[in-house]
Amino acid sequence: MTIFLFSKVGWKMVMCGDETWLKLFPGHFMRHDGVSSFFVKDTVEVDKNVSRHLSYELSKNDWNLLILHYLGLDHVGHTGGRNSPLMAPKLMEMDEVVKMIHASAIMNPDDKRTLLVVASDHGMTENGNHGGSSYEETDSLLLFIGSKSHATHFSSIISNDVNQVDIAPTLALLFGVPIPKNNIGVMIPGVIDFLKDTHQLRALQLNSWQLLRLLQKQVPGFPCGSFPCDGFSGDQGYNSNDIMEKFCRLYLRSAFLHDSWISTELSRSDNREEKSEIIAAYYEFLINANQWLSHKATDKPSTVIVFGVMSMFLSFLIFSISIYSIIQESYSGEKQLSNGIFTQHLDEGFSLSVIFILVISMGSSSMVEEEQYIWHYLISTLNLLFLRKTMQFFKKESTCFFNLFNGHGKVCISSIFTLLITGRILRGWHQGGVNWAHLPDISKWLEQSGTDLQLIQLIAVILTTILILFSLSLLGRGMKIVLVVGFNFLMSGLLVFYHILRYQHNASLPSSNAATSLAQIIYATLGVSTVGTVLAVPWIMPIQISKACCRDHNHNSAVSYPLKIGSRSQYPELIYSLHIIGWVYIGSWCLLQLLLQQPVNSVVTLLILMQIFASFLFFSQGMLQQKQWVEVAVLYYIGMAGHFALGNSNSLATVDVAGAFIGISNYSALLSGILMFIITYASPTLLLLSMVMYISIKNLETAASPQNVDSGHVLKRILGLPCLVPLTINSILLIAYTIVLILMRNHLFVWSVFSPKYLYACATTVCVLMGVFVVATTVTYAYMVLALRKKY
Repeated sequence: MTIFLFSKVGWKMVMCGDETWLKLFPGHFMRHDGVSSFFVKDTVEVDKNVSRHLSYELSKNDWNLLILHYLGLDHVGHTGGRNSPLMAPKLMEMDEVVKMIHASAIMNPDDKRTLLVVASDHGMTENGNHGGSSYEETDSLLLFIGSKSHATHFSSIISNDVNQVDIAPTLALLFGVPIPKNNIGVMIPGVIDFLKDTHQLRALQLNSWQLLRLLQKQVPGFPCGSFPCDGFSGDQGYNSNDIMEKFCRLYLRSAFLHDSWISTELSRSDNREEKSEIIAAYYEFLINANQWLSHKATDKPSTVIVFGVMSMFLSFLIFSISIYSIIQESYSGEKQLSNGIFTQHLDEGFSLSVIFILVISMGSSSMVEEEQYIWHYLISTLNLLFLRKTMQFFKKESTCFFNLFNGHGKVCISSIFTLLITGRILRGWHQGGVNWAHLPDISKWLEQSGTDLQLIQLIAVILTTILILFSLSLLGRGMKIVLVVGFNFLMSGLLVFYHILRYQHNASLPSSNAATSLAQIIYATLGVSTVGTVLAVPWIMPIQISKACCRDHNHNSAVSYPLKIGSRSQYPELIYSLHIIGWVYIGSWCLLQLLLQQPVNSVVTLLILMQIFASFLFFSQGMLQQKQWVEVAVLYYIGMAGHFALGNSNSLATVDVAGAFIGISNYSALLSGILMFIITYASPTLLLLSMVMYISIKNLETAASPQNVDSGHVLKRILGLPCLVPLTINSILLIAYTIVLILMRNHLFVWSVFSPKYLYACATTVCVLMGVFVVATTVTYAYMVLALRKKY
C-alpha cells in the first residue's frame, strides 16, 4: 500500500528482483526487471539479474525510489541450510551491494535526502527453512542508513526489536506520505530523532490519528473523537476496566499535553522533559491500541465456528455407526472364551487408547510441538503387545519353546522384530519437533561426517526396486502380467537411479534443463505405468485361476510364500488383481519419494517400506485372529510415525521447499504446491495406498461371485474397515483439535504452535480423503470389471 501512496504523490520508482512486486503493484514502476522467486535451486543467476542493473540505476537521477529484492540468500538456505558452503560467499556478495549503494549515496549531492533501508522478511532454521515462530526464523534484519549528519544513538545499539508492521508507518511518515489505510503499526522509536521537535511530535500525532480512526471503525460507538481535548484533566472518572475508556483516556492525555506544549511561550529547546513526556504519552496510546487491534483482527463469527464443529461431529457419527455395523456383522458369529479375554484384547484396547492419548496431548503446547515422540512411543508399545500376544499363542500351541521359531511362529516373530528395529532407527533419524531439533541425530551425523549421501540414495533405490520385484514375483513368475508390470517398474527404477547418479550429486547447484526433462520423463513413466496397471490388470487377469495354483502358492505358506494370497477366497481373480495393483501403488510412490525427498531421507523411505512388508507378513498369518480394524489402525499409525521420521513436525519451517521444484521448467504455484504436498505427506499417503495390498492378503470369504452374493455387500465387506477406520481416526483428531484451538484462541502460543498444527490437521484430512478415495475407486473398479467378465 505504501508503494501505491508513493506513486500517488508522483514518485518515480524502479524495481529489480522478485516479480511478486510487479504482480502486487502493476503499472507503478517506470522501469522494472522481475525474476521468479520460486526456483530455489537457483542461487546465482537470480541475483545476477538484479545486480546487472545496479550501476546503471545508481548513475541515473530520474527516480525517487529504487527497490532491489535479492533472492539468492533465501535460496541458499532452502537448498543447503544455514551452514551451507554457499552462505558465506553470498553474504559477502550482499555486503558488496550495500557498500556500493552507500558509497554512491555519499557521493551524491542530495545525500542529506537519501535513505538506504536494508531489510529481510524472515530468518531461517538450521535446515534453511522458515515459517515458524522460533527465534532463528523471526530474527530478521532491518537497517536504516542515512547521511552522517543524521546518525543517532540508534547506530550504536545492536539489538532493537521492532514489528514488521511498524515499517510501513515509519517510512510513510519519514517521506511525508499518508500511512496505509488499514495499517496498525507504530512509528519505530529513535528513527526520527534527527527531526525538529515539532516534526517529531507531528509524526506521532499522525500515527495516533491513524490508530484512533481504526479504533472508531472497529467500535462504532467509540466517543473519543468527539471529546474536546482542552477539557481533559488528569482524572475524568473513567472506569479503567473498560478498554475503550482506557484508550480514550490515553489518547486525550497525549493530545492535551501536545496542545499545551504548542501553546506554551517557553523555549521548547530548553524544556526537554516536557517533550519526552508527550512522546511517552503518545507511545503509551499507540502500543496499547496496536495490541488491541492486532487481537481484534483475529476475532471470527462464532456461528460459523459452531456450524463447522457440528458438521465435523455429524461426519464422525456417520463413520462410527458404519464401522460399528460392519464389525457387528463381521464378528456376530464369533464366540469368545471366558478366560484369557484380557490377553486376547489387550492390543485392541491399546489401539483405542492411542486415539485418546493423542486427544489429551493436544491441549499442551509442548506436546503439540513434540508430537513425534508420542507416535514413536505408541507404535513401539503396540509392536511389543503384538510380540507378547504372539509368544503366548505359540507357547500354548507348542510343547517346546524353540518351536516358536518354526513355520508361522518364525514369520510372526521376525516380522515384529523387524518393526521394532526399523521403528527405533526411524525414531533416531530426525529429532524433529521444536525444542530438541538441535540435538544430534542420525541425519545430522550423516550430513556432518561427510558421508556420501548420493551412494546411500542409490543403494536405497536398488533395495526398493528389488523388494518390490520380489513381492510381485511371489504371485508366480510364469504369469505374463506379472512380468510386464515388473518390467515397467524396473524401467522406472532405473530412470530414478540414473537421475540421482547424474544430477543429484550436489543439491546446492541449480537444476539443468536435462535434469528437469529427465524428472518429467520419470513423472510420466510412473504415472502412465501406474494408471495403466490399474486400468488393465482387471481386464487381462485370467478369470479361472486353477485351484492347483492356489494350493501351490499356499502350501507351506509360512515359509515358501508368507503372504497368503487368495486362500479360501471364492473370488481369487480380484485378490490377485489387487495384489499386483497394490504393489505397483507402493513401489511407484516409493520411487517418487526417492526422487523428491532430501538425500538423507532415502533410507527413511526404504525403512517405511520394510515396515509395510513386515506388517503384511504379520497380518497375513491368520492364527492370531487379529481384528481387522486393529490392523488397519496400526497401518495408519505407522504412516503417521513415518511422517515425523521424515523430518516433518507441526512447524511450517520443516516443509521441504527445494524438492517441490524438481522437474518444473516454468513456475507453477499449482504444480509446486502438489509436489510439496506429496513430499510432506509421503508416509501417510504410502500407508493409505498400501490398503489395496492389505485387502489382497486378507482371506475374504465373502468375495464370492455376483450370482451368489450382492455386489454391494461384497464391496462393503472388502472396503468398509480399510476405508472407514482411517476416516474415523482422522475425524476424531480433527474434531478434538478444533475444539482445542477454539479454547486456546487467546493462548500465548496460538499463532506459533496451535495454528500451524491446525493447518497440518486440515492437510492431513485432505490426505486421508484422497487416499481413501483412491483405494475405494481402485477396488470398486477391479471388482466390477471382474464381475462383468465373469458374467459374460
